[in-house]
Amino acid sequence: MKLYSIPLKNKLITLLFLFTGILQLSAQNDFTMESIRAYPFPGGLTSSADGNKIAWVFNKEGLRNIYVAEAPDFKAKKLTNYSADDGQDLTSVSVSADGKWVVYLRGGEHGSNWDDEVTINPHSLPETPKVEMWSIPFAGGEPILLGNGAGPVISPTSDKVAYVKDKQIWVTPINESEKGEKIFSMRGSNSSPVWSPDGNKLAFVSSRGDRAFIGIYESPEKGIVWAGPDFDRDFSPRWSPDSKKLVFVRRPGGGGEPETAVDLHHSAWKIMLYDTESDKTKMLWEAPKTLAGSLPRTHGGTNLHWAGGRIVFLSYHDGWPHLYSMTEAGGEPLLLTPGDFMAEYISLSPDGKTLVFSGNTGPDEHDIDRRHIVKVSVDKADMKVITPGAGNEWAPLVVDGGKSVICIAATAQLPPLPAILPANGGTIKRLAEEEVNADFPTKHLVTPEQVIFKSDDGLSIHGTVFNNKKIKGKKPAIVYIHGGPPRQMLLGWHYSSYYTNAYAVNQYLANQGFIVLSVNYRLGIGYGYDFHYPPHTGPRGGEEYKDVVAAGEWLAEQEEVDPQKIGVYGGSYGGYLTAMALGRDSRLFSVGVDIHGVHDRTINRTSDVLYPDSYERASDAEYAVDVAWKSSPIAYVDGWTSPVLIIHGDDDRNVPFSQSTDLVQRLRKKGVPMETLVIVDDSHHFMIHSNQLKVNNATVEYLLKHLKK
Repeated sequence: MKLYSIPLKNKLITLLFLFTGILQLSAQNDFTMESIRAYPFPGGLTSSADGNKIAWVFNKEGLRNIYVAEAPDFKAKKLTNYSADDGQDLTSVSVSADGKWVVYLRGGEHGSNWDDEVTINPHSLPETPKVEMWSIPFAGGEPILLGNGAGPVISPTSDKVAYVKDKQIWVTPINESEKGEKIFSMRGSNSSPVWSPDGNKLAFVSSRGDRAFIGIYESPEKGIVWAGPDFDRDFSPRWSPDSKKLVFVRRPGGGGEPETAVDLHHSAWKIMLYDTESDKTKMLWEAPKTLAGSLPRTHGGTNLHWAGGRIVFLSYHDGWPHLYSMTEAGGEPLLLTPGDFMAEYISLSPDGKTLVFSGNTGPDEHDIDRRHIVKVSVDKADMKVITPGAGNEWAPLVVDGGKSVICIAATAQLPPLPAILPANGGTIKRLAEEEVNADFPTKHLVTPEQVIFKSDDGLSIHGTVFNNKKIKGKKPAIVYIHGGPPRQMLLGWHYSSYYTNAYAVNQYLANQGFIVLSVNYRLGIGYGYDFHYPPHTGPRGGEEYKDVVAAGEWLAEQEEVDPQKIGVYGGSYGGYLTAMALGRDSRLFSVGVDIHGVHDRTINRTSDVLYPDSYERASDAEYAVDVAWKSSPIAYVDGWTSPVLIIHGDDDRNVPFSQSTDLVQRLRKKGVPMETLVIVDDSHHFMIHSNQLKVNNATVEYLLKHLKK
């Protein structure tokens, strides 16, 4: 190595330049984590049957309350008055058909993989909170406790509510406290009640292990009528407008010869019609027996609707999640939404003639990484993007007699809020803007940029880059990895509360002088079936990790990035891939934050594959378990040298806390530099706002400590 003698004058200039660069990187502090996390996140947007009255939930710094508005001005009004950051979620919000009542569920951990209707106690209170159903007059007043239960559904007659309790269907008056009655006692786990339009019957799903039936209840005298029961799993019952017929989805029942465990297989499904008067069942349509023809698993699943005389549904069989419709006689369905994009958050107009949805399409080439509102008729492919532009819009509803659409809208700088616009497109008016804090740092937020790079097998990978270009000099960089994995990060604020938080953290990191690359790795939505369901991923090979490496290498090649200071962080599936990055590529990723990640892909898989409770097993059983082990971060602990912060809530109902406990013991034994943060009694979604802030600040401080020292 050569040594150079630098003249004193040049030394001073060099030191001044370095000092200035350090100041530029470290002095930036335009806003706090607390201020950027003070937005009121809206969710559960819903409307009355005629679309004249709407309701939604605002979660503002942990204070969750229901807001309402009505035509024609749709001025927001706060309806409830919960005043504590207590972690009790508000979900299942609905407005009665007559617009006089709002019903909601308070408590539980909805959005989890298990026990979502079980109470949560994140403050470790001596007396555990309950999961309760409430009603409240739309005009205002005191909430009425309807009782304990889940999945409340208001009758079309607006006077009663059906719900699920103890695996049975119950009904209660909408305006009386704790008067619920079980309407029958039936075997199995009974759920998903659906009222007939005339309010006289209830359809429901009775799950019984390897099969599930659609039941219909009308009165104690008539008992339960079963809609064409077979050796299958039936679900998603939908009534015809005249209350005489049902359509539903049918999947094969359990059993059959074991399939290979590593390969992907077609998941069959059909649309069935049941006539209550003739007691006859027939198949209307069967999905193509291809991988892409498998049961869709994007938002809303099959999104089955009965629209006038037509049946509307979503299918992936042409390679994209598209909407189709057919007559109630069946036959070849009509493709309503052609093009290379996905449809989600789908709703039907009150008159049954129009569908509105959120799609990643529009006139701009970057729209594949956005969401816009699209409308289409139920009987012809006349779709129109009604919110083009650089924003993101989702959860649309046709309101005000079909004249307007309500949705939730955001941009790169403006956080999500309910908004209204003309039904055929036009200016978007944001509602309840007064709920956004005055010190919200809108003017300091960067606009993420789309980048596309290649993984090592040639697959094109999309990412969004956060870079505060006012800060000059070489910068440390971060790869952010989303969870799911069926998610897509966007060029702006996100429609998921979990990822609005991640977006805020990435904006904060950019403000602190980091370049952040949020990578949309394979297994995510938004780029077609083959990208969403690639082979050799997850426990079948973990090939999605290639895209994380490609993201790190892309950053290392950027002129502004210090290649020796690239970190990685993510939560859930993103935590899994963070741990993979640190175990397999510590030389590329010098530090990481692993938030409730999965670390052993053989758990809950080995016994099912190797030792099923039957004579037969998959022909590739031993190979499958070996592949699952090699797809696990703990298989690479010997190569793990980079420091890591491991965070987990111990009432996690998406990823077992034991996944992190196990990893911590292994890293301790190896002597890997490590810090930990346990959030006692909180969940995967950190229901307490102060806990989410604690996690965010710990994440940022750890990355700052290791990458900007």
